[in-house]
Amino acid sequence: MAYVDLSQRDINVLEKIKDPEFDPSLVAQVDPALPKDPHVSDPTKYQDVSQQERDIILTLQKAEMQNAKQQAGQKPGTSLVDEYHNSVSKLGQLIQDHPQYASARNNRVQALRRLYGDSLLISGAPRNPQALLQKIDDSERLKTGKIVLDDLDRAVSLLTPKIANTHFSPQAARTLSNAHTQRAAIYLMTSKLLDSGSASVDASRPESGWSKLDFEERASRDFAMGGRYGNEIAKGLAVSTNPTAKLCGQMVREAMKKEYGPGLV
Repeated sequence: MAYVDLSQRDINVLEKIKDPEFDPSLVAQVDPALPKDPHVSDPTKYQDVSQQERDIILTLQKAEMQNAKQQAGQKPGTSLVDEYHNSVSKLGQLIQDHPQYASARNNRVQALRRLYGDSLLISGAPRNPQALLQKIDDSERLKTGKIVLDDLDRAVSLLTPKIANTHFSPQAARTLSNAHTQRAAIYLMTSKLLDSGSASVDASRPESGWSKLDFEERASRDFAMGGRYGNEIAKGLAVSTNPTAKLCGQMVREAMKKEYGPGLV
């Protein structure tokens, strides 16, 4: 395979093709010396809050390991579902006590996605084998969907830089990337399932009026943002879910093959 050294300018141009909103000045600049969370800057307080969060997550991990030991094909144990509900409640209390701690919101969403799946915004969605709960009524769906979307919006808002060239701690960059990526996954699943069901989103949320294309475009944008803050998988998914980026990417690959030979790509 041939290798070509690209200048930073060339790299930026390629990134712009994949992500039309790409701005080199907004790429996450990670600085381990910064406070781990910009809104919980006192190290002692952060240690206390993050330890509470880790304890909750560790309990879920142990419950998942225990559930994995069950015979293949069995339904998830009631204890696992209860543990997730209990952990969601504990994360909710942590959020109430520390409303500007974005990581807890991000993890509450992850727990709710495990319970309800990424199809939680679709009424009449087909069975999702990854979700612990298979049958939920519309009122529960609306309530949970609003919590999930509100949490992700708030986590993104708390950590998104207000000015260019902002530096992040590794923890803040990872949380921001994960929040964008989680929201993208939900949006993408919703866009895929709209043909088999109807959107079930709280009327106070902007998504309640979105079309299939709106969900797909927002998913691509969030994947791109997730990639921009460090998630390489999200960066790749941004291209695969963006028709314009896919077309441009194909054109670039063909041009590069002609310029440098077929062994490059």
